[in-house]
Amino acid sequence: MDLLAHLEAYVATADESSFSRAADRLGIAQPLLSRRIKTLEDHFGGSLFDRSRRQIATTELGVLLLPYARDVLDRAQRLRQVARSARRSRVCAVGVPADCSPAALARALRAGAEHGITLGMRELPPLERVSGLADGALGYALVRVPPEGAAYRVPLGLASAPVPEGGESGAARRTVHLEELRPRRGRAAGPGAPPPVLLLAEDQVPCFDDRLYRAAARAGLPESRIRPAGPGATALAETLAGSALLLCAEPFARQHGARWRPLADPALHRGYDVSAAPVRDRAGAVPDWLATLLAAAVGAAPVRRGGPGPGPGPGDEDVRARLAARG
Repeated sequence: MDLLAHLEAYVATADESSFSRAADRLGIAQPLLSRRIKTLEDHFGGSLFDRSRRQIATTELGVLLLPYARDVLDRAQRLRQVARSARRSRVCAVGVPADCSPAALARALRAGAEHGITLGMRELPPLERVSGLADGALGYALVRVPPEGAAYRVPLGLASAPVPEGGESGAARRTVHLEELRPRRGRAAGPGAPPPVLLLAEDQVPCFDDRLYRAAARAGLPESRIRPAGPGATALAETLAGSALLLCAEPFARQHGARWRPLADPALHRGYDVSAAPVRDRAGAVPDWLATLLAAAVGAAPVRRGGPGPGPGPGDEDVRARLAARG
Protein backbone atom coordinates (compact mmCIF):
# COMPACT_ATOMS: atom_id res chain seq x y z
CA MET A 1 0.00 0.00 0.00
CA ASP A 2 1.21 3.50 -0.90
CA LEU A 3 0.41 5.03 2.49
CA LEU A 4 0.84 8.65 1.40
CA ALA A 5 -1.47 8.26 -1.61
CA HIS A 6 -4.09 6.58 0.56
CA LEU A 7 -3.83 9.25 3.25
CA GLU A 8 -4.20 11.97 0.59
CA ALA A 9 -7.43 10.30 -0.54
CA TYR A 10 -8.67 10.14 3.06
CA VAL A 11 -7.87 13.80 3.86
CA ALA A 12 -9.29 15.10 0.57
CA THR A 13 -12.54 13.17 1.09
CA ALA A 14 -12.85 14.49 4.66
CA ASP A 15 -12.30 18.06 3.43
CA GLU A 16 -14.73 17.82 0.50
CA SER A 17 -17.36 15.54 2.11
CA SER A 18 -17.68 14.01 -1.35
CA PHE A 19 -15.92 11.18 -3.15
CA SER A 20 -16.37 12.84 -6.57
CA ARG A 21 -15.05 16.25 -5.49
CA ALA A 22 -12.12 14.62 -3.67
CA ALA A 23 -11.27 12.62 -6.81
CA ASP A 24 -11.36 15.81 -8.92
CA ARG A 25 -9.10 17.58 -6.40
CA LEU A 26 -6.52 14.81 -6.59
CA GLY A 27 -6.86 14.35 -10.35
CA ILE A 28 -7.77 10.65 -10.14
CA ALA A 29 -10.80 8.56 -11.04
CA GLN A 30 -13.51 8.23 -8.39
CA PRO A 31 -13.41 4.39 -8.34
CA LEU A 32 -9.66 4.54 -7.59
CA LEU A 33 -10.26 6.97 -4.73
CA SER A 34 -13.02 4.75 -3.33
CA ARG A 35 -10.70 1.72 -3.44
CA ARG A 36 -7.99 3.64 -1.58
CA ILE A 37 -10.44 4.65 1.15
CA LYS A 38 -11.67 1.06 1.47
CA THR A 39 -8.07 -0.25 1.65
CA LEU A 40 -7.26 2.29 4.36
CA GLU A 41 -10.38 1.32 6.34
CA ASP A 42 -9.36 -2.34 6.16
CA HIS A 43 -5.88 -1.37 7.34
CA PHE A 44 -7.16 0.61 10.34
CA GLY A 45 -9.93 -1.86 11.13
CA GLY A 46 -12.90 0.50 10.97
CA SER A 47 -14.93 2.81 8.77
CA LEU A 48 -13.62 6.29 8.20
CA PHE A 49 -16.79 7.61 6.51
CA ASP A 50 -20.51 7.05 6.96
CA ARG A 51 -21.92 6.34 3.50
CA SER A 52 -25.54 5.81 4.57
CA ARG A 53 -26.51 9.44 3.94
CA ARG A 54 -26.74 11.44 0.73
CA GLN A 55 -23.68 13.44 1.82
CA ILE A 56 -20.98 11.33 3.39
CA ALA A 57 -19.89 12.15 6.92
CA THR A 58 -16.67 11.40 8.78
CA THR A 59 -17.04 8.75 11.48
CA GLU A 60 -15.66 9.07 15.00
CA LEU A 61 -12.64 6.97 13.98
CA GLY A 62 -12.18 9.17 10.92
CA VAL A 63 -12.29 12.36 13.03
CA LEU A 64 -9.83 10.85 15.54
CA LEU A 65 -7.26 9.84 12.91
CA LEU A 66 -7.60 12.93 10.68
CA PRO A 67 -5.09 15.23 12.52
CA TYR A 68 -2.45 12.48 12.44
CA ALA A 69 -3.04 11.88 8.74
CA ARG A 70 -2.61 15.61 8.06
CA ASP A 71 0.60 15.64 10.11
CA VAL A 72 2.07 12.73 8.11
CA LEU A 73 1.26 14.48 4.81
CA ASP A 74 2.70 17.81 6.05
CA ARG A 75 5.93 16.11 7.10
CA ALA A 76 6.20 14.34 3.77
CA GLN A 77 5.73 17.65 1.95
CA ARG A 78 8.43 19.32 4.06
CA LEU A 79 10.74 16.38 3.37
CA ARG A 80 10.25 16.83 -0.38
CA GLN A 81 10.90 20.57 -0.09
CA VAL A 82 14.12 20.02 1.84
CA ALA A 83 15.28 17.49 -0.74
CA ARG A 84 14.59 19.93 -3.61
CA SER A 85 16.38 22.73 -1.78
CA ALA A 86 19.37 20.48 -1.11
CA ARG A 87 19.61 19.56 -4.79
CA ARG A 88 19.53 23.21 -5.81
CA SER A 89 22.04 24.39 -3.21
CA ARG A 90 24.60 21.59 -3.36
CA VAL A 91 28.10 22.70 -4.22
CA CYS A 92 29.17 21.90 -7.75
CA ALA A 93 32.97 21.70 -7.95
CA VAL A 94 34.58 23.41 -10.93
CA GLY A 95 38.17 22.66 -11.96
CA VAL A 96 40.10 25.73 -13.12
CA PRO A 97 43.75 26.58 -13.88
CA ALA A 98 45.88 28.27 -11.24
CA ASP A 99 46.31 31.48 -13.25
CA CYS A 100 42.64 32.45 -13.48
CA SER A 101 41.51 36.00 -12.85
CA PRO A 102 39.98 36.16 -9.33
CA ALA A 103 37.55 38.87 -10.42
CA ALA A 104 36.34 36.73 -13.33
CA LEU A 105 35.88 33.71 -11.05
CA ALA A 106 33.88 35.91 -8.67
CA ARG A 107 31.55 36.80 -11.55
CA ALA A 108 31.07 33.09 -12.25
CA LEU A 109 30.25 32.43 -8.58
CA ARG A 110 27.65 35.20 -8.55
CA ALA A 111 26.12 34.00 -11.81
CA GLY A 112 25.90 30.48 -10.40
CA ALA A 113 23.99 31.75 -7.37
CA GLU A 114 21.58 33.60 -9.68
CA HIS A 115 20.97 30.33 -11.55
CA GLY A 116 20.47 28.33 -8.34
CA ILE A 117 23.86 26.58 -8.43
CA THR A 118 26.48 26.91 -5.71
CA LEU A 119 29.82 26.69 -7.50
CA GLY A 120 33.06 25.76 -5.77
CA MET A 121 36.23 26.70 -7.66
CA ARG A 122 39.17 24.27 -7.37
CA GLU A 123 42.60 25.15 -8.77
CA LEU A 124 44.00 21.96 -10.31
CA PRO A 125 46.65 20.99 -12.89
CA PRO A 126 45.30 20.04 -16.34
CA LEU A 127 45.47 16.25 -15.94
CA GLU A 128 43.75 16.37 -12.53
CA ARG A 129 40.92 18.38 -14.03
CA VAL A 130 40.36 15.65 -16.62
CA SER A 131 40.48 12.84 -14.05
CA GLY A 132 38.16 14.83 -11.75
CA LEU A 133 35.52 14.94 -14.47
CA ALA A 134 35.90 11.23 -15.12
CA ASP A 135 35.47 10.14 -11.50
CA GLY A 136 32.73 12.65 -10.68
CA ALA A 137 34.80 14.75 -8.25
CA LEU A 138 34.20 17.75 -10.53
CA GLY A 139 30.97 18.90 -12.10
CA TYR A 140 32.61 21.15 -14.69
CA ALA A 141 36.17 21.96 -15.73
CA LEU A 142 38.30 23.93 -18.15
CA VAL A 143 40.07 21.21 -20.13
CA ARG A 144 43.24 21.66 -22.20
CA VAL A 145 42.89 20.55 -25.82
CA PRO A 146 44.90 21.23 -29.01
CA PRO A 147 44.16 24.79 -30.16
CA GLU A 148 42.99 23.80 -33.65
CA GLY A 149 40.07 21.83 -32.17
CA ALA A 150 39.34 24.06 -29.18
CA ALA A 151 36.25 26.13 -28.47
CA TYR A 152 38.43 28.82 -26.84
CA ARG A 153 42.04 29.93 -27.32
CA VAL A 154 44.50 31.89 -25.23
CA PRO A 155 47.52 33.42 -27.00
CA LEU A 156 50.77 32.63 -25.21
CA GLY A 157 53.87 34.76 -25.00
CA LEU A 158 57.04 35.27 -23.03
CA ALA A 159 57.09 37.26 -19.83
CA SER A 160 60.33 38.91 -18.84
CA ALA A 161 61.66 41.38 -16.31
CA PRO A 162 59.95 44.79 -16.50
CA VAL A 163 61.71 47.50 -18.47
CA PRO A 164 62.71 50.60 -16.42
CA GLU A 165 60.36 53.54 -16.76
CA GLY A 166 60.95 55.32 -20.03
CA GLY A 167 62.88 52.41 -21.48
CA GLU A 168 59.93 50.72 -23.23
CA SER A 169 60.29 51.06 -26.98
CA GLY A 170 57.57 51.17 -29.59
CA ALA A 171 58.49 47.65 -30.66
CA ALA A 172 57.81 46.20 -27.22
CA ARG A 173 54.58 44.56 -28.40
CA ARG A 174 56.09 42.91 -31.48
CA THR A 175 55.83 39.15 -31.63
CA VAL A 176 58.75 36.98 -30.61
CA HIS A 177 60.01 34.02 -32.64
CA LEU A 178 61.69 31.04 -31.05
CA GLU A 179 64.65 31.58 -33.38
CA GLU A 180 65.45 34.74 -31.43
CA LEU A 181 66.13 32.63 -28.32
CA ARG A 182 68.87 30.55 -29.90
CA PRO A 183 72.23 31.00 -28.17
CA ARG A 184 74.76 32.74 -30.37
CA ARG A 185 77.91 30.94 -31.32
CA GLY A 186 80.27 30.93 -28.36
CA ARG A 187 77.56 32.13 -25.96
CA ALA A 188 75.74 28.89 -25.18
CA ALA A 189 76.55 29.47 -21.51
CA GLY A 190 77.64 32.32 -19.35
CA PRO A 191 76.40 35.89 -18.90
CA GLY A 192 75.64 36.43 -22.58
CA ALA A 193 73.48 33.30 -23.00
CA PRO A 194 69.71 33.76 -23.44
CA PRO A 195 67.77 32.95 -20.28
CA PRO A 196 65.85 29.63 -20.12
CA VAL A 197 62.15 29.42 -20.90
CA LEU A 198 60.05 28.20 -17.98
CA LEU A 199 56.85 26.18 -18.42
CA LEU A 200 54.06 26.55 -15.88
CA ALA A 201 52.17 23.44 -14.77
CA GLU A 202 49.27 24.55 -17.00
CA ASP A 203 51.44 23.94 -20.09
CA GLN A 204 52.99 20.67 -18.99
CA VAL A 205 50.52 18.56 -20.96
CA PRO A 206 51.22 16.22 -23.90
CA CYS A 207 49.02 18.17 -26.33
CA PHE A 208 51.23 21.24 -25.80
CA ASP A 209 54.77 20.41 -24.75
CA ASP A 210 55.22 17.93 -27.63
CA ARG A 211 54.55 20.63 -30.20
CA LEU A 212 56.57 23.19 -28.25
CA TYR A 213 59.69 21.01 -28.33
CA ARG A 214 59.13 20.30 -32.03
CA ALA A 215 58.79 24.00 -32.77
CA ALA A 216 61.95 24.62 -30.74
CA ALA A 217 63.79 21.98 -32.78
CA ARG A 218 62.72 23.63 -36.02
CA ALA A 219 63.99 26.94 -34.66
CA GLY A 220 67.31 25.44 -33.58
CA LEU A 221 66.60 26.07 -29.91
CA PRO A 222 68.12 23.35 -27.70
CA GLU A 223 65.66 21.46 -25.49
CA SER A 224 67.87 22.29 -22.51
CA ARG A 225 66.75 25.93 -22.82
CA ILE A 226 63.15 24.88 -22.00
CA ARG A 227 62.42 23.49 -18.57
CA PRO A 228 59.37 22.91 -16.36
CA ALA A 229 58.90 25.53 -13.68
CA GLY A 230 58.31 24.85 -10.03
CA PRO A 231 55.59 26.72 -8.14
CA GLY A 232 54.20 29.74 -9.93
CA ALA A 233 55.59 32.18 -7.37
CA THR A 234 59.13 30.83 -7.84
CA ALA A 235 58.87 31.01 -11.62
CA LEU A 236 57.63 34.60 -11.40
CA ALA A 237 60.47 35.52 -9.07
CA GLU A 238 63.04 34.19 -11.54
CA THR A 239 61.30 36.02 -14.36
CA LEU A 240 61.07 39.36 -12.59
CA ALA A 241 64.70 39.02 -11.54
CA GLY A 242 65.71 38.68 -15.19
CA SER A 243 67.12 35.16 -14.90
CA ALA A 244 64.36 33.42 -16.91
CA LEU A 245 61.57 33.91 -19.42
CA LEU A 246 58.13 32.61 -18.46
CA LEU A 247 55.75 31.16 -21.02
CA CYS A 248 52.31 32.44 -19.98
CA ALA A 249 49.22 34.40 -21.03
CA GLU A 250 49.29 38.18 -21.13
CA PRO A 251 46.84 38.83 -18.23
CA PHE A 252 48.97 36.70 -15.91
CA ALA A 253 52.16 38.56 -16.85
CA ARG A 254 50.57 42.02 -16.58
CA GLN A 255 48.97 41.17 -13.25
CA HIS A 256 52.43 40.65 -11.77
CA GLY A 257 54.15 43.58 -13.46
CA ALA A 258 56.14 41.60 -16.02
CA ARG A 259 56.85 42.64 -19.59
CA TRP A 260 55.09 40.39 -22.13
CA ARG A 261 55.54 39.72 -25.84
CA PRO A 262 53.29 37.33 -27.81
CA LEU A 263 54.68 34.27 -29.55
CA ALA A 264 54.46 34.46 -33.34
CA ASP A 265 53.39 30.83 -33.77
CA PRO A 266 49.59 30.44 -33.25
CA ALA A 267 50.05 26.66 -32.99
CA LEU A 268 51.48 27.41 -29.54
CA HIS A 269 48.26 28.91 -28.24
CA ARG A 270 46.46 27.31 -25.33
CA GLY A 271 43.29 25.54 -26.36
CA TYR A 272 40.38 25.07 -23.95
CA ASP A 273 37.02 23.37 -23.85
CA VAL A 274 34.59 23.72 -20.97
CA SER A 275 33.40 20.19 -20.16
CA ALA A 276 30.89 18.66 -17.76
CA ALA A 277 30.98 15.40 -15.87
CA PRO A 278 28.88 12.77 -17.72
CA VAL A 279 26.11 12.57 -15.13
CA ARG A 280 22.49 11.90 -15.92
CA ASP A 281 20.96 15.06 -14.45
CA ARG A 282 23.10 17.30 -16.70
CA ALA A 283 23.58 14.89 -19.62
CA GLY A 284 27.09 16.25 -20.06
CA ALA A 285 25.83 19.74 -21.00
CA VAL A 286 27.55 22.97 -19.94
CA PRO A 287 25.38 26.10 -19.53
CA ASP A 288 26.41 28.80 -22.00
CA TRP A 289 26.70 31.44 -19.28
CA LEU A 290 29.13 29.26 -17.31
CA ALA A 291 31.29 28.39 -20.33
CA THR A 292 31.58 32.07 -21.26
CA LEU A 293 32.57 33.16 -17.74
CA LEU A 294 35.10 30.34 -17.23
CA ALA A 295 36.73 31.10 -20.57
CA ALA A 296 36.96 34.77 -19.61
CA ALA A 297 38.68 33.77 -16.35
CA VAL A 298 41.69 32.46 -18.30
CA GLY A 299 41.62 35.26 -20.86
CA ALA A 300 40.34 32.96 -23.61
CA ALA A 301 38.42 34.10 -26.66
CA PRO A 302 35.94 31.97 -28.65
CA VAL A 303 37.37 30.35 -31.77
CA ARG A 304 35.92 31.60 -35.05
CA ARG A 305 35.36 28.54 -37.18
CA GLY A 306 36.19 28.67 -40.84
CA GLY A 307 39.14 31.05 -40.42
CA PRO A 308 42.78 30.35 -41.04
CA GLY A 309 44.29 27.45 -39.13
CA PRO A 310 46.57 27.89 -36.14
CA GLY A 311 49.69 26.98 -38.07
CA PRO A 312 51.70 23.81 -38.44
CA GLY A 313 50.63 20.93 -36.24
CA PRO A 314 52.77 18.66 -34.13
CA GLY A 315 53.43 16.34 -37.03
CA ASP A 316 55.21 18.99 -39.13
CA GLU A 317 58.65 18.27 -37.77
CA ASP A 318 62.03 18.90 -39.33
CA VAL A 319 63.99 15.90 -38.06
CA ARG A 320 67.37 17.25 -39.15
CA ALA A 321 66.75 20.51 -37.29
CA ARG A 322 65.77 18.58 -34.19
CA LEU A 323 68.92 16.49 -34.32
CA ALA A 324 71.02 19.58 -34.88
CA ALA A 325 69.42 21.28 -31.90
CA ARG A 326 70.43 18.32 -29.78
CA GLY A 327 74.04 18.73 -30.96
